[in-house]
Amino acid sequence: MNILVLGSGGREHAFATQLAKSPQCDALFVAPGNAGTRELATNLPIAVTDFNAIKEAVLQHAIDMVVVGPEDPLVQGIYDFFKADQDLNKVMVIGPSAQGAELEGSKERAKEFMAAHQIPTAAYQSFTAKTLAQGKAFLATMNPPYVLKADGLAAGKGVLILDNLLEAQQELELMLAKAKFGKASEKVVVEAFLSGIELSVFVLTDGTSYKVLPTAKDYKRIGEADQGLNTGGMGAISPVPFADQAFMEKIETRIVKPTVDGLKKEGIIYEGFVFIGLIKVGDDPFVIEYNVRMGDPETEAVLPRIKTDLVTLLAATAQKTLSAVTLEIDERAAATIMAVSGGYPEAYEKGKVIDGLSQNQEALVFHAGTTDDGPNVVTNGGRVLAVTSLDKDFREAIKKSYQTLEQISFDKMYFRRDIGFDL
Repeated sequence: MNILVLGSGGREHAFATQLAKSPQCDALFVAPGNAGTRELATNLPIAVTDFNAIKEAVLQHAIDMVVVGPEDPLVQGIYDFFKADQDLNKVMVIGPSAQGAELEGSKERAKEFMAAHQIPTAAYQSFTAKTLAQGKAFLATMNPPYVLKADGLAAGKGVLILDNLLEAQQELELMLAKAKFGKASEKVVVEAFLSGIELSVFVLTDGTSYKVLPTAKDYKRIGEADQGLNTGGMGAISPVPFADQAFMEKIETRIVKPTVDGLKKEGIIYEGFVFIGLIKVGDDPFVIEYNVRMGDPETEAVLPRIKTDLVTLLAATAQKTLSAVTLEIDERAAATIMAVSGGYPEAYEKGKVIDGLSQNQEALVFHAGTTDDGPNVVTNGGRVLAVTSLDKDFREAIKKSYQTLEQISFDKMYFRRDIGFDL
């Protein structure tokens, strides 16, 4: 089978690593890929939303399966593009239809879906520029902190949590009337704040049956003890120690099953991953958000723990035979630590030479923001490398990842030294 992975980050390098292990994978391509994916696949210089160029590549390389990494092509309808094209409609696409991708593409749509299918989530209301005054009045009825979410995709930056009412009202105005997040904040969801500990649950579904993949917890803030600006993610642990069997049963019966059943009831075509961002409030799970693809850096902690052949799993998803596949999970814990560019998540420099990559044997080093510059691998993004280790528990795995990071260096390299601190 010839397989194309869309994306250029650590998530896509992790996918490529697992897919390349399969005896069913004859040829592997990644578009656009990075210096890490180049080691085990053919990189194609194609943007993930250039559907016509993707079509050309699929036909040229006789691609049988497309694995979609990031959310943008899914929200823009890449699944539907393939299925509507006579030359492409036999190609397996791992990802939901555009209708399914609305669960991530629109916060309001996700909330409406949860309400319709009795899935536990925070109370909310949505507002536009026309209803700004009502939005401000609604905020005044709530207790702090105040949660404001841009309705559309805002590259992970569209959620604000504020303690001050006046500041929350001002930010709501900036989002709605001054387009703080562009088109993404033409509508804003204001919701009640839930206090608890967060985790992520990943589900693979063919639209009827599903497999619950390993849980993970990621760390979004740039600073230690979860201080400072939000990032794409500074590290992840899998499994989440506090998600015991009783809690996982609640998640499955109250959230996972109603989500998959809801998709089916609404006639939504969904052949891919559902990433459910949850919060544990007391002993109960509530949904914070849906994403319609795997998370990053959680993928780098979750995929290495899946022992079942990944091509088999994904093909069964596309062929709607997922219930016939047995999911085997490595019992060991995984810990992923992100090495990022100095200045990230704000301004940072690219093109810094990375040393020490070839020395490592113990850990998995996934490239996130890298490229080749002659004989050197250099930085090409804010998040540069994701280092993952497996061991009997997360503390030992964390220790191993930090030992590997000590061998790697580039100018102004930064990583958090407290991943897993709250566990």
